[in-house]
Amino acid sequence: MSIASPIVPIIDDESATRAESIRRRLADEIITGRLQPGTRLDEVGTAERFAVSRTPVREALNQLVGIGLAQRQGRGVVVAVMAPAVVGEAFELMADLEALCAHYAARRMTPLERRLLAEIHERSCQAMRFGAREDYDALNTEFHAAIYRGSHNRPLEEAAHAARRRVAPYRTGQFNVSGRLARSFGEHALVVEAIQRGEAAKAAAHMRAHVRTVSDASLAYVAEARAR
Repeated sequence: MSIASPIVPIIDDESATRAESIRRRLADEIITGRLQPGTRLDEVGTAERFAVSRTPVREALNQLVGIGLAQRQGRGVVVAVMAPAVVGEAFELMADLEALCAHYAARRMTPLERRLLAEIHERSCQAMRFGAREDYDALNTEFHAAIYRGSHNRPLEEAAHAARRRVAPYRTGQFNVSGRLARSFGEHALVVEAIQRGEAAKAAAHMRAHVRTVSDASLAYVAEARAR
């Protein structure tokens, strides 16, 4: 099965390569149901659609396969069947990994790392106030990455990044839900406060609750988008 789509030029920016931009666009179309399970993702057609060469398209498709949104079929790539239960399980794993990162970060972050985390949080406040979803999303990624690094546990940091990549297309949609930016910022504030005070158990609990809320908001967005 294949679908015809209008040409949508990709505009590069500092935060994304062409491949990442294409992957994000296709991922959004997959999770919202505009690209149905089984739809063939043709390299040539996709390159024409986004007015790019086949190289970034090939990389974008590889990324989609890597995070489970697409699968290889013969010599091509098709949209994978999405099971909400599996997405929920992936968020469940992410919640536990991020909670552990927050726990260790509260105990191990250096004064400089704590200061940088606070600065990221403050910048995200400005993005939240202006309703700048893309800016907030980018800062949100920085925020979580800072906590991963602050755990000072390399295997845990790598596992957390892998879990986050797996749910990335679903997670981003949460910021289209009304009021979600402000609620996300408030949840982050609780995590930051606990880490700054060195309260490991509280940091872990707040982070776990935050990721569970992210899961609920993200899945709600997908369900709402599919119902339109």
